[in-house]
Amino acid sequence: MTQADCRAQIAAHDRAATESPRRVEFIGLLALMMAVTAFGIDAMLPALPQIGGALVPDDPIRAQLVITSFIFGMGVGTFVTGPLSDFLGRKPVIAVGLVLYAAGALVSWAAPSMTTLLAGRLLMGLGASGPRVTVMAIVRDRFHGAEMARIMSLVAVVFMVVPAIAPSTGALIMHGAGWRGIFLFYALFATLALSWFYLRMPETLATAARRPVRLAMMRDALREMARLPVIRLSIAIQLMVFGMMFAMLSSIQGIFETAYDQGTNFPLWFMVIAGASAASGLLNSHIVMRIGILRIVRSTFAVQVVLTVGMLAVLALPLPRQVEFVFWMIWASSVFMQTSLTVGNVNALAMEPVGHIAGLASSLIAAFATIGSVVLAVPIGLASDGTPLAMALGVLVLAGLSLVLSWRLREG
Repeated sequence: MTQADCRAQIAAHDRAATESPRRVEFIGLLALMMAVTAFGIDAMLPALPQIGGALVPDDPIRAQLVITSFIFGMGVGTFVTGPLSDFLGRKPVIAVGLVLYAAGALVSWAAPSMTTLLAGRLLMGLGASGPRVTVMAIVRDRFHGAEMARIMSLVAVVFMVVPAIAPSTGALIMHGAGWRGIFLFYALFATLALSWFYLRMPETLATAARRPVRLAMMRDALREMARLPVIRLSIAIQLMVFGMMFAMLSSIQGIFETAYDQGTNFPLWFMVIAGASAASGLLNSHIVMRIGILRIVRSTFAVQVVLTVGMLAVLALPLPRQVEFVFWMIWASSVFMQTSLTVGNVNALAMEPVGHIAGLASSLIAAFATIGSVVLAVPIGLASDGTPLAMALGVLVLAGLSLVLSWRLREG
């Protein structure tokens, strides 16, 4: 095929890709793909005590691994989904991902033991990595510049709603069908999402624009990234921030129930926390150009350290539980807000020197940060005794280290 033929094929493909679906439906489809990940984590939170009581009654704290096994699988899958979508096209990678997600949900639904359940959750995470990575590529295929940023911001606004409603959705399903019913919901959700996506979303990557998967390319990219201090620092900071957030996600329901007797109201309180996180993300988008990335990142970590020291002081004082709960809500919200104010900014710094391999670099950074965060989150979560103490100590160490590393970052 000549170069002119390739250009003609790509142009014809681009015209076809813009005909369907309409923009509102396009945004809805992409938000739905991203919701697969959020529902896969947050809808499980109300069910952790019941899962622990049913499958590991002698050590119910191990139910937290239902969250981190999903995240670990998603991190592993992120290594390959980006390059595969460049080689096979966007639709096949998302389709395979959603099939794996549904299959993992069915394995988890039928699981007779915690080991089988964790295997199913790992498979779900692997599947979720397909939509997680490929959605960004689809937007890059169809839009550019300010229009691309506008579409992604609209998708993000829709996506922000999901963490707020997912625990309530999980609790509602569990009330009617038990904790196993949540996994049937996952399988149905993935099936419906796949059907809608495959029927309405055209392939956005023309055959002539596809690139074969080359291990040598990944090796060279890893070597180039390893030589750049900003990449190393970004990965280290992101894995610590994600480590704090995933440890919090793993233990937050137990803390609400055990320490504050708010297990029944947990979905509503989590909605407040998720709302604060979404608001901080919107705040960041409005102030980052005026204040600068490094000032926001360093200030956020400094505030997190101060708030965590304050939380530890509150835990050491003989305060009424209702008063302590107010401080807990403020501090727990700050951990999620920290993620919104730092991860995107740090990642933007990391991507500046690797624009020529942006897709591959983005996948590798996300994979390393996600997998590394699980290594940190699991021991912090399992150390929980039902109070915020272990969580606060873990956050103090990780936020402090992140603050130190952030002073080694440089813009430009």
